[in-house]
Amino acid sequence: MHRHNGFRELDRQECLRLLSLATLGRVIYTEDALPSILPVHFHLDADGAVLFQASAASHMARAVQGAVVAFEADHFDEAGHTGWSVVVTGRASVVTNPVQQERLRSNGPRPWLETDDGVFIRIGPELVAGRVVDRNGYVPSEQVHVSPADMP
Repeated sequence: MHRHNGFRELDRQECLRLLSLATLGRVIYTEDALPSILPVHFHLDADGAVLFQASAASHMARAVQGAVVAFEADHFDEAGHTGWSVVVTGRASVVTNPVQQERLRSNGPRPWLETDDGVFIRIGPELVAGRVVDRNGYVPSEQVHVSPADMP
């Protein structure tokens, strides 16, 4: 028998829906064999890929190129004991296609700070996992609704 502990796993579609509502997340990558985490403004592409901008000269942009990384975004209401967290794991790459670069320049994510050497980085959504937190009580998965108040 499964004991409900306040968490409910989300399916891929619900994870991507929640990510599409957020604008801030964290890239988790390895730099010099050590874990690093960097907050970024991001955009979720139509295929579920996570896109963000970084300086081409940054340590992070160099470290993630071709590497498997994780990306996490969440939203929590501490007073209400509710919220969600989603993690996307996949290979990161710098967007080099000129058509895609132009599309992202007009409609893509904006960086924390504009740089002259900004590049767009794409994380392919190979694994997508998430959970809803509700310590106030269990609701069967087909009835759970994350309200707009729980969104960023």
